[in-house]
Amino acid sequence: MTGHLTRIAEVRAGTVPAKVRYPTRVRAAVVLRTGMVGAGLVRVTLGGPGIDGFESHAPDEHVKLIFPEEDGSLRLPESDGDVLRWPRPAPTSREYTVRRYDPAGGELDIDIALHGAGGTEGLGAAWARSVRPGEIVHVAGPPGGLIVPHYDRYLLGGDITALPAIARRLEELPRTARGWAFVEVADAREEIELNPPEGVEVRWLHHGAAAPGAAGPLADAVRSVEVPRDERVYVWLAGEAGALKPLRRWVRDDLRLARADYDITGYWKRGVTDFDEEDEHESARH
Repeated sequence: MTGHLTRIAEVRAGTVPAKVRYPTRVRAAVVLRTGMVGAGLVRVTLGGPGIDGFESHAPDEHVKLIFPEEDGSLRLPESDGDVLRWPRPAPTSREYTVRRYDPAGGELDIDIALHGAGGTEGLGAAWARSVRPGEIVHVAGPPGGLIVPHYDRYLLGGDITALPAIARRLEELPRTARGWAFVEVADAREEIELNPPEGVEVRWLHHGAAAPGAAGPLADAVRSVEVPRDERVYVWLAGEAGALKPLRRWVRDDLRLARADYDITGYWKRGVTDFDEEDEHESARH
């Protein structure tokens, strides 16, 4: 067993979540098919020999799809051992959750939300709508994932951009797991079929005509949960960065969870193209 697989097994058998890095590659994948998942997501299924050896171990791990520049040129990262060396300025890319990877069937699913920053259709969504089977797209990553061991309860929440990760986590949780999952979408048309454990309550929340990422029902719904104080609870929340701020405070100040017991990630930010929360935090430190 290679080093990162050994580490993944150790974390799963332990009590504290940890990010584990995988060897990172850039791959030329073939578009096999596309299709709608509800009214708000486009699923792009990739395959071909380029994804042989792909690895997928965590429900919220991500890849970057790399797109040609405006002049038609394609700028790709280069392998440097087990990591990638990216050109500067960075190539045009968008980051997405690995929704499903089937090594036996040689298929990789990426679910792409149709709205972009501010509710408009972004580059990735436009590509997902127009791409045709047989076309090639370059996929970088995943660079690793957050491995989560067993908890007494799980509290999951997010908007439609977080739905692929929530759906995958619900599928991969032990069937004895208990907890809650809150998903904010525009309306019932954007709801999709999920496969949660029997003990996990799923609540769909509708923001209606409000723009995606505006103050919606997610924060109030999540904070309405009565979290047992005598149980270990893991919280995972993702979506529009600004909408998550009150939930960050709630988890920190009200639940008083240890830092390892929650992961709250801004997947996008209103009015910002290709938002990267890690990049924003790095800039704030300088």
